[in-house]
Amino acid sequence: MLENLAALALVSSLAFYVLMGGADFGGGVWDLLARGERAAAHRKLIARAIGPIWEANHVWLILAVVILFTAFPEAYATIVTALHVPLSLMLLGIVFRGAAFTFRAYDSEEDKTQRLWGRAFAIASVVTPVLLGMSVGAIMSGRIVVVEGAVTSGYVASWLAPFPIATGLLCLTIFTYLAAVYLAVEAEEREVQEDFRKRAIVAGAVVLVALAVVFVLSFSGAPQLAQARRERALLAFPPPLLAIAFAAAALVFLARKRVFLARLLAAAEVVSLVVTWGIGQYPYLVVPAHTIADSAAPSATLRLLAGALALGAVVLFPSLAYLMKVFKGRKAFAVLDDYRRKTGRLKPPPDLGS
Repeated sequence: MLENLAALALVSSLAFYVLMGGADFGGGVWDLLARGERAAAHRKLIARAIGPIWEANHVWLILAVVILFTAFPEAYATIVTALHVPLSLMLLGIVFRGAAFTFRAYDSEEDKTQRLWGRAFAIASVVTPVLLGMSVGAIMSGRIVVVEGAVTSGYVASWLAPFPIATGLLCLTIFTYLAAVYLAVEAEEREVQEDFRKRAIVAGAVVLVALAVVFVLSFSGAPQLAQARRERALLAFPPPLLAIAFAAAALVFLARKRVFLARLLAAAEVVSLVVTWGIGQYPYLVVPAHTIADSAAPSATLRLLAGALALGAVVLFPSLAYLMKVFKGRKAFAVLDDYRRKTGRLKPPPDLGS
């Protein structure tokens, strides 16, 4: 029972990371793609949206890692051993992305310097989600071979295969889609809002195409999951059907310029996809090497973890809610706007990382 609750907490933390941190990575993608006469306005909006919260969003990834190595140490050891290359590159991408984002705010305001840091920030924002998705695809594929507790193969072939590559691209498209929808809501200028609304429609359609590709490749790329999906059809099919329904509804609301409702539906769509992944992989943590039951830590450890998570939630959720209330409201940057008018600066002061 406790091990299943720990697995649920693991999936939930990843879902929060996708909804919040994932949108930050997607913002970096749109920063890279910003073109035209409103490119500067696009980048300004992206910086404002990400600036106050981008570090806080990584708490969900940290939480997922802590749950994994505390509650499922054997599975954690297998994952970080077999996938040390993509995971190390992913962590480097997170570090470089954060450093570039900060240096762009603090370093020289000359165009050449700004372009350098902006390009580094954007490229890291593209590469990191792909590596994250490829790692998830490798865990699902069954290509990681474990014999007597030691990884014997799958160091490269597990993540450099069509199915993991497809899941990596799917992860990137989901992050990009979420960012476009969120930015359409946060934009105050009508023209900028329209730009991101249209981009969200295109990105949403691309997500559906990427989902179809992953589904088709799963039959050969993750055969054990495909078999489990057939055996648990009644349990496995409602979440993806919900995801498709939410996706269609979000696109309809985007087309009707109801961007706030579209944001809620896009978030529900992504949560449904994460739930689909969790149900499809259950009871495995690493297919087929580790199940939730056989890799779980002792009951005493799981009880302590459950208590820590309960106490942490009391602190974490109100703190994040207050953070959002302070920095994501329409008046949050009024002081910064006054500062720019008085000083003539072209960007906000660096305190918020914009």
